[in-house]
Order: sequence, then C-alpha cells, then structure tokens
Amino acid sequence: MEDAHFSQRSARRSIIHELLSLLKDSIPGLSFAPTPLTTNPLTPASSVVVFSYTLQNSICTAAVLVAGRLGPAELSVAAFSLMLATALDTLGSQAFTGGVHPADLSVLFLRCVAMLWLLFVPIAVMWANMEPILLALGQEPYIAQGTQTFLRLLIVGVPGYIGFESLKKYLQCQGIMDASTLVLIVVSPINVVFNIVLVHYTPLGLYGTPLAVSATFWLAFALLAVYAAFSPTHARNKTWGGLRLRAAFSARGCLLFLRLALPGILMVGTEWAAFEIVALAAGRLGSTALAAQSVIMTSDQILNTIPFGIGVAASTRVGSLIGARSAHGARFAGHMSALMSVLVGAVVMLALLATKDVFGYVFSDDEDVVRLVARVMPLLASFQIADGLAGSCGGVLRGQGRQHLGALFNVVAYYVLALPIGISLAFKYALGLPGLWIGQVVALFIVGFAEYGVVWLGTDWEGEVRKGIERNRAEAMRQMAFVEDAETLCEGAE
Repeated sequence: MEDAHFSQRSARRSIIHELLSLLKDSIPGLSFAPTPLTTNPLTPASSVVVFSYTLQNSICTAAVLVAGRLGPAELSVAAFSLMLATALDTLGSQAFTGGVHPADLSVLFLRCVAMLWLLFVPIAVMWANMEPILLALGQEPYIAQGTQTFLRLLIVGVPGYIGFESLKKYLQCQGIMDASTLVLIVVSPINVVFNIVLVHYTPLGLYGTPLAVSATFWLAFALLAVYAAFSPTHARNKTWGGLRLRAAFSARGCLLFLRLALPGILMVGTEWAAFEIVALAAGRLGSTALAAQSVIMTSDQILNTIPFGIGVAASTRVGSLIGARSAHGARFAGHMSALMSVLVGAVVMLALLATKDVFGYVFSDDEDVVRLVARVMPLLASFQIADGLAGSCGGVLRGQGRQHLGALFNVVAYYVLALPIGISLAFKYALGLPGLWIGQVVALFIVGFAEYGVVWLGTDWEGEVRKGIERNRAEAMRQMAFVEDAETLCEGAE
C-alpha cells in the first residue's frame, strides 16, 4: 500500500517537474530545479521561447497596426501581404546531444541557410508577379496591385529573415535560447519607429511598411551573428567549425536535409496556404470582410506564438532526449507538452470570448470591421485548444523527424474537408466570413487530435532513438571522410 502511494506521489512529481521544465523552456524568467527526467544540456535555467516568438511576430504585427490606421484598404493590403514562412528542429537538436562532433551543428546551419535561400527563389519570382495571379483569383484590382508592390519590396528582407531564423535555431539547438530574445527586444522598438516614420512621415505611405520590416530583419540577423560571435556559451560548446562549405554542400547531406526539410515546410506551409485561401475567399466577400479577416488572422498569428513556442520547446526537448537515447524521457516530454498546450489554450479561449466586442478596435476604427470581428471571434476562440494540440504535437513530430505525418494530416483536414465546407457555407449558404472560419475550426480539431493520437498511440520511441543514432552515425562518417580527404590532399601537396 505504501509502495503504491509512493509510486503515485512520484508520478505526480514527475508530471509537475516536466510541465515546469517545458514551461520554463517557453516563458521568460522561470527557473526550476531539474530532475533526472529533465536534466539535459538543452534546458537552460531561463529559456524564453514563447516570448521570443511573440517579439518576432510583433515585427509584422506592428507593421499591420501602423498601416491599418491609414484605413481598411491599407489594413487589408498590409495584413494580406504579410501572411508569410524550418528544418533544424529535427537534425539540429539530435546532432547536438547525440552527434559525435559538436561542430557538426555548424555544418547543418550553413546547409540550412543555403538551401532555404535557394528554395526562396521561386517564391520571390511568384511575389514579383503576384498581381495577375490575384486578379485571376478574383481579388479587387487595388488589392492585387498593392500586394504585388508590397511583396516586391519585401523580397529584399526575406534572406535576412531566413538567416535570422536559421541562426536562431542553430543557437537554440545548443541551449542558447535567450540570444534571439535579447536581439528582438532591441530591434522591436526600432521596427516600430521605422514603420511610423516611413509610413506616416514620408511619401512612401503604405509601402514604407515592407522597407521597415526588411531593414528590421537584416538588423536582427546582424545583431544575432554578433551575439553568437562573442557568446562565451557558444565558444564553450565548440559547435562552430568554420566555413566548412564542402561538408555543408555534400550531395548526400543536402538530400537528407531536404528529405527532412520539405515535409516540415509542407507541414507548416499546407496550413498557411489554407489560411491564405480563406483570405482570398474573404476578399471576394468585400473590403470589410477582408479587413476583418486581416484582423482575425493577425490576431491568430500572435496567439499562435503560444502553442508554437510550446511546440519549439517540445521539438528541441524531444529531439535532444532522442539524441541522448532516452526513449522514456522523450515519450514523457511529448505527453506533457500536449497537456500544457490544452491548459494554455483554455485560458486563451476564455480571454478571447471576454473581449470579442472590443477586440477589433485594436486594429481599426471602422465600426463595420469591429462588428464583423466580434461575430467571428467566438470561432477563433473555440479552436484554441485544438490549435494548442496541433502546435505542441507538431513540435514533437518535428523532433522525431516525422514531419510528413503533420503535412498529411493538414492536406486531408484543410483541403479535403475544411476548405470545401467553409467555402460552401460562406457563399452557397450566405454565412459570409463566419462560414469560412467554421471550416477552419473543423480542420484544426482534426489536425490537433490526429497528431496527438500519433504521439500517444503511434510512436515507437525505442525505434525513434535507433533512427537518431543511425542519422548521427551517418553524419559523423561523412565528416570523417571529408577530413581524411583533406589530409590526403595536404600530404600530396607536401
């Protein structure tokens, strides 16, 4: 009897400690004593994932808020244009804790930057020619023309954004979670000043927004690079192996990266594209509906930093525990991240319901926009729990290297079910914008519970550990081969 009571107390303590560990990996300023289940080199005493992503999203949110004061049309163009899109989650976290050489992480970082820059080229071409695409999809001419000009200017900043994201992941994978937050604390107010000055005090008007955002992204990348160069923790970790371009661009390594990166991009991109289709459909409902959709989507992106931050913490944590060959710890962390996301989602849901009638005034003074936002807000509130599950369990799947499952769930939920349902309700049954969002609610509940089902019932954790060991061993063998080739060339030269 006493043994059973002790076992229950021990289980409760483990649950509480794991929740606190994930919490401190997601919210600033928290520090708790580690337990055997939570001790690992990727869990610093004061991690700031949610705060970091909130600050990062504030760059685009501030731009929407500043542009939105120009009027509903400018609000629509700015928010529509800024609905934008990483693969170090799986490879990076496991390379640091399970890799033979810590400097392998720098090879992954270089590979990540180069491959994502390359993948952005076709997107940039599409952005530069967006007007005819949007006109063909039924958007109003002022939206199509304004969005194309906006995106052409934003192209300049995207390589800086990619560099910042990749460098941030590189540092997070080795436990340096606060670096990006400190940089964003510096650049966020600068971004607000850039936007206000360029939008309201120069002839650029709305088009000062993409220039301000682009300058902010490049500034953030530069400051984070300076931080990494002078970080004592980064120096102690010995993860920077120099510009090993030959190793970074090995054909086999790049193919492995793409095999993990593309499902991850699809996992996030299929959901993003579904919301973009909703935005396109909202544009056909009129300028008020599109402005309200812009408010709702911008709000959702802000709120999504919470489950996404938990997902990043879960991804890094699960990946590091797999790399450390702790199947039990990885499984336990996965379940606890899902529980935390449900608890946080419930709190967010209640807050949205309580403020639905006044929420729209944050973005716009237009009464019609505010009233429509109030009608849609209960739908946004209703899926916060499911969105939390999707964010946290999606992070667990990325930590396992099974991004393809998340992409599959998104395709089925959004494109087979949600979009047909939402578009039918909006246009055939004349429900308008609320009808479009009913479809999105259906999709998020399907994705959230399906991904948790995979984490709960469909994961061979011992098998995931074996896969992680094999990946790290293969990468180590490739690195050794490059070193041997270099030594042979040097000997031949002598």
